[in-house]
Amino acid sequence: MPQTLASPAHSEVVIKKSRFIGCVQPVPDRARAQQLVAGLRAEHPDARHICWALLAGGDSAAVDDGEPGGTAGRPMLEVLRHQDLEGVLATVVRYFGGIKLGAGGLVRAYTDSVAQALLVAQKVPIVKHLTLVCEAPYAFEGLLRREIEAAQGDLVEVRHGIIQVEFRFTVTEAAAESLKARLGESGQGRIGWEKTTG
Repeated sequence: MPQTLASPAHSEVVIKKSRFIGCVQPVPDRARAQQLVAGLRAEHPDARHICWALLAGGDSAAVDDGEPGGTAGRPMLEVLRHQDLEGVLATVVRYFGGIKLGAGGLVRAYTDSVAQALLVAQKVPIVKHLTLVCEAPYAFEGLLRREIEAAQGDLVEVRHGIIQVEFRFTVTEAAAESLKARLGESGQGRIGWEKTTG
């Protein structure tokens, strides 16, 4: 099951006098990731490189920021993939210590920085929610309210029409099918459903 992070987690590694400051944090998209990286540039004006990797579906990215191609961003992204994470940004700020590490040394340094931060990060499962809309006769309003509450759903809107009540609510994807089945049975086929949205 894909996971994300509850909050940012940090690491610091020193290799041959170069300082690598790592951070992993929950980030929903590339625009937010770029804002955070810009903030790091302002915070660390003397840093030689600020490399980053974002694992967020179609917004995923891997940036070497001047390091030799494929030695920073891509390896960092692979660490996130290996951990089955989604919606996570990894950043590593490097202060150059004057000694070159070579391609293999750079890959190890950047992956270690991310891995160390992930060791102290709190991972949380990603729970997908659906928005469901249904209509039912007034006689079933109480039943619907009880079942939505029992499924730990969140009632978004209730509209009272002339002969029907419309409910719009969110519920976890895992609870949606069993809730619909229970309501189908206890509602005697008189509860109508609109198309489900994520």
